[in-house]
Amino acid sequence: MLSRFMSGSIRNLEREYSCTVRLLDDTEYTCTIQRDAKGQYLFDLICHHLNLLEKDYFGIRYVDPDKQRHWLEFTKSIGKQMKAQPPFTMCLRVKFYPPEPAALKEEITRYLVFLQIKRDLYHGRLLCKTSDAAMLAAHILQAEIGDYDPGKHPEGYSSKFQFFPKHSEKLERRIADLHKTELIGQTPETSERNFLQKAQMLETYGVDPHPCKDVSGNPAFLAFTPFGFVVLQGNKRVHFLKWNEVTKLKFEGKTFHVYANQREDEKIILTYFAPTPEACKHLWKCGVENQAFYKLEKSSQVRTVSSSNLFFKGSRFRYSGRVAKEVMEQSAKIKREPPEIHRAGLVPSRSCPSITHGPRLSSVPRTRRRAVHISIMEGLESLRDSAHSTPVRSVSHGESFMPRSRSQATDHSERTAVISDEAYSPSDSVLPTPVAEHGMELSASRQINGAPCSIEEEKESEAGTPMHGEGGEFGADGRSAQEGAGGDSALSEVEQVNKFVLSVLRLLLVTIGLLFVLLLLLIILTESDLDIAFLRDIRQTPEFEQFHYEYFCPLRRWFACKLRWVGGLLINK
Repeated sequence: MLSRFMSGSIRNLEREYSCTVRLLDDTEYTCTIQRDAKGQYLFDLICHHLNLLEKDYFGIRYVDPDKQRHWLEFTKSIGKQMKAQPPFTMCLRVKFYPPEPAALKEEITRYLVFLQIKRDLYHGRLLCKTSDAAMLAAHILQAEIGDYDPGKHPEGYSSKFQFFPKHSEKLERRIADLHKTELIGQTPETSERNFLQKAQMLETYGVDPHPCKDVSGNPAFLAFTPFGFVVLQGNKRVHFLKWNEVTKLKFEGKTFHVYANQREDEKIILTYFAPTPEACKHLWKCGVENQAFYKLEKSSQVRTVSSSNLFFKGSRFRYSGRVAKEVMEQSAKIKREPPEIHRAGLVPSRSCPSITHGPRLSSVPRTRRRAVHISIMEGLESLRDSAHSTPVRSVSHGESFMPRSRSQATDHSERTAVISDEAYSPSDSVLPTPVAEHGMELSASRQINGAPCSIEEEKESEAGTPMHGEGGEFGADGRSAQEGAGGDSALSEVEQVNKFVLSVLRLLLVTIGLLFVLLLLLIILTESDLDIAFLRDIRQTPEFEQFHYEYFCPLRRWFACKLRWVGGLLINK
């Protein structure tokens, strides 16, 4: 806590800050910015450095001292957003995934999106079946090392590449076969384009999962894609709402609500619980931005959104930027010589390595490999075969809250899609949002392979920082679903009581404020020269005359004296 106050005073004294931004190829861009520089200034510097024009798809991400991730807001001062002490560390990432990445106008943009999706594949965010995984990895091989050459690529050469959190020898052989036979002659640009075309067809394309729990206490991952709102549980996509079906996003504390109209007579409310209020607010802001970017026709249609309609409670947020349709129209007008692209090639990456020298998974430290195994066996493994579908709050035909029955799940079976198989499991999924006590298993999974956002965080991860309480934290995952549901219900009851008390206090404060304003208005009216019957009656009462001569007149003389004194000072100056 003391460092927070100290960092604020330091920022007030310093005129310039040093910023280091890690780019998608893991190179670092360091610059010095003024104390009051806004986020747009830093973003423009990076885009100029990369010679990037189609920049609306990208953003700058940072991590605060509480390990919560944020997107840098371009309209606000960088110094006021960063809670840590300078120098600041951030990273450039794809913020809004293009609906058709292979159709992007410039090769430099496609290459940067390729690097992002390659990173998603490595960190387990892009889940797919074995056949799709093999083809994606083969395209990466072709883009980075070119055609297969027996003299340069000995038997088992694909095992030295790390494409996924974990993979088998069978998958490695399949990757090598595809690279040897089907991709010969493709240039890096062609391979990257084919990679993007393949990736955009996957169910988890563009997914940046936010770990949450549903109303039954089951872990779930919420994400926003170019096509809508997605809920993932285990290796299944249990909910998908198109952007034109989503009517409202709302959060209160750690509770996140999604309101949607799937049919004319069916309105649903999905409710989830984030690990912390900060994580819930970040989730809400991401949803508001994605909905505005993909749903609206023009940026002039963007409106300020409030997280709650109850008096003055809640956060207000407005997306600032162009929407997807405007970005594509602007990209079509680009006319310049294609900029030169310096591909990373075989250079190893610290957070997303393409090639490693040694046995399989050698890029993952032993402590992290052990944690991966524990998480698979004791953590999210139980979700793989789960047919659970998140309960939905239905408002159709005036019905109250009701869980989805088995028949309802059958009716909406098209929304439940298997996104990976036994060989490539979401148990290895990296969870990019830090969690607290309500998501221990998710927190540990993040520390395994954390898709780091800052340089320090990546260095800690690579150093194999031991995790807290490996056994104890994962032990919580062994509890029965009934115990988890009971704990969550007790917690929800306490939260409901707290919300009720806060609502009563807000109502009381608003009532007192209104009464005070009405009293001031009455005093002004009675002391005025308005000749109205009820005001004359009030003025003639003994109580009013006493108030007028003992309180109001002395106060009025005091204010008049002060005003004359201030006026004299201004005239003398």
